[in-house]
Amino acid sequence: MMMNDKIALVTGAASGIGRATAIAFAREGAQLVISDVDKQKLRDTAELVREAGAEVLDLKADISSEQQIKRMVAETVDRFGQLDFACNNAGIEGEQGITSECTSDNWSKVIDINLQGTWLCMKYEIAEMLKGGGGAIVNISSIAGLIGFPGIPAYVSSKHGINGLTKTAALEYAGQGIRVNAICPGAIQTPMIDRFVGEETEERQNLVAQHPMGRMGRPEEVAEAVVWLCSEKASFVTGQTLAVDGGYMAQ
Repeated sequence: MMMNDKIALVTGAASGIGRATAIAFAREGAQLVISDVDKQKLRDTAELVREAGAEVLDLKADISSEQQIKRMVAETVDRFGQLDFACNNAGIEGEQGITSECTSDNWSKVIDINLQGTWLCMKYEIAEMLKGGGGAIVNISSIAGLIGFPGIPAYVSSKHGINGLTKTAALEYAGQGIRVNAICPGAIQTPMIDRFVGEETEERQNLVAQHPMGRMGRPEEVAEAVVWLCSEKASFVTGQTLAVDGGYMAQ
């Protein structure tokens, strides 16, 4: 229970990594604010968080909207009085298609949600953390933010942007008590990966085979890394892009 009396905000918390992260924070004693565009699944996450022993506020929010993000952070502080940790996890994979076939609509939607949305979350989260004397932010990026992946140019660009944004913010606020890091998951068993490669396909098997551990990761394995990066156990860690990828990037 190393996070008693701390307040954590998790976006994209209706399923997958976001849900697992909210539960992991709750088990360490934090109180939670969770958000997503899927209100029903978000309520399911809220119930799981309560079962883990935490108070939780669930808010429907679209992170492509600055006003909704501003309201989300304001309601967090109104409810709990502070903001200590944030996991900016919400994102989409977009449509598949090589660079010359990527549509303007797909490009704009992916960048608006993944990159601009992460920046806007940080913009308002940091402002509140400065008032409270510090905090920790973890942005969920991807191994696609470290290398190229053919067929998803908008997604790859958005995740590379998140990594650059993470490093920049870490430098800007290192002296003011705010640490900013990113996690770059490999293939994790989530609804997004099911949409990307299907549930029982050769493409899925090939993706798994590219991971030296020979399996996909679990959302809980990413969640534990998020909690560690936010904790005092990682007090000298900032500006890092941590690959949680079963050895993918070591090849």
